[in-house]
Amino acid sequence: MKLKITAKNIKLTEAIKDFTQSKVDKLDKFFNENSWAEAVLSVDKKINQRAELTIHAGRSKFTAKAVEEDLYKSIDGVILKIEAQIRKEKSKTVRSKKMKKEDLASYYGAVYAPQNDVKFSVIKQVEVYPMNPEDAAYEMERLGYTFWMFLDEESKQINLIFKRLDGTYGLIQPIRQK
Repeated sequence: MKLKITAKNIKLTEAIKDFTQSKVDKLDKFFNENSWAEAVLSVDKKINQRAELTIHAGRSKFTAKAVEEDLYKSIDGVILKIEAQIRKEKSKTVRSKKMKKEDLASYYGAVYAPQNDVKFSVIKQVEVYPMNPEDAAYEMERLGYTFWMFLDEESKQINLIFKRLDGTYGLIQPIRQK
């Protein structure tokens, strides 16, 4: 894997370069040839040794930072963090592929399976009275319902009136099929 190392407030020795390159090369098994990495090694106030690593692999980007008293420990820490991110991302993609297959199977099973198990939680018997649609709307509102079934005075058929979301009313009138 190509590696670009930047050093801030520290002299970049050959030993540090080789150590960093060897650690980053261990991550090659997760990526193809087109991936590359950037490492920023720095010292803050002569105490904190900071390592930052960013790996660019196709559409993915992994970034981690580690601060230790020893530069080599911070490089090891940042490699461990990146490796954890890579493993997590890889397990997510594997899980999502499995989930998609299972979801599709269950979806099509539910859509195309015959629904013979219709269960009613409540069965009510209601007397219907002859009235006009306006009286039915008044009765529905008086009782606090969102729909009301009634016997239409003119047609002598069962009709259903319902309250719509916009506050208006809807009326369902049956027709006979020929």
